[in-house]
Amino acid sequence: MRHGKKFNHLGRKTAHRKAMLSNMACSLIEHKRIKTTVAKAKALRKFVEPLITKSKTDTTHSRRIVFSHLRQKEVVTELFGDIASKVATRNGGYTRILRTGNRLGDNAEMCFIELVDYNETYVTDKPKKKAKSTRRSSGTKKASTTTPAAVEEAVVVEETISEETELKEAKTEEVVEDITEAPSAEVVEETISEESVVDETTEAPSAEVVVEEKAEATEETSEVNEEEIKEENNAEDNETKGE
Repeated sequence: MRHGKKFNHLGRKTAHRKAMLSNMACSLIEHKRIKTTVAKAKALRKFVEPLITKSKTDTTHSRRIVFSHLRQKEVVTELFGDIASKVATRNGGYTRILRTGNRLGDNAEMCFIELVDYNETYVTDKPKKKAKSTRRSSGTKKASTTTPAAVEEAVVVEETISEETELKEAKTEEVVEDITEAPSAEVVEETISEESVVDETTEAPSAEVVVEEKAEATEETSEVNEEEIKEENNAEDNETKGE
């Protein structure tokens, strides 16, 4: 009979209930999260949280009290080691109950019970992610936040972009100078074609020039022949007169 006892007996005798809560507490300390019914999770929270508070003072007396409830050396070592350092700055509220719905067989309300400091989803002190630096076509970057780190990153990005633009301008100036100094391919082709035409005209005379030269040569030969004939005739006349 209850007789004014306010805690949940969970349908078990005292020894059975204490053994069950001890085993559940050991599983929770070892795995940091277990699945059970809501009634057992509430009873386990009242059982395990005073033991976690005891682990903050690492003395022989505290270890013996906790060991009298848990009865597992490895679990006591884990509790006074890693877990005690995690909950050192927390004043109570070491566990969290997350309801998952009702069980199919007996429609019991189920839940997860976990240690608060080992669930990274609900941890508030997360490391801040760096703001992503993206290049924009205009060459400027707007800071997404007003923090000093974001402002410094924006300044660094602007400096790098300005340096890259200066290098590009210097390269384009060098290319323009090379183009102005070196003649273009079209000019070179035109000069080569003009030189070839001049060589052809100087080397190979036209057909009219050849005909004129031949005509002049024939006239000269004909004049020479006439002069020779006249000289021969004069010589014969002189011979006849002398005789």
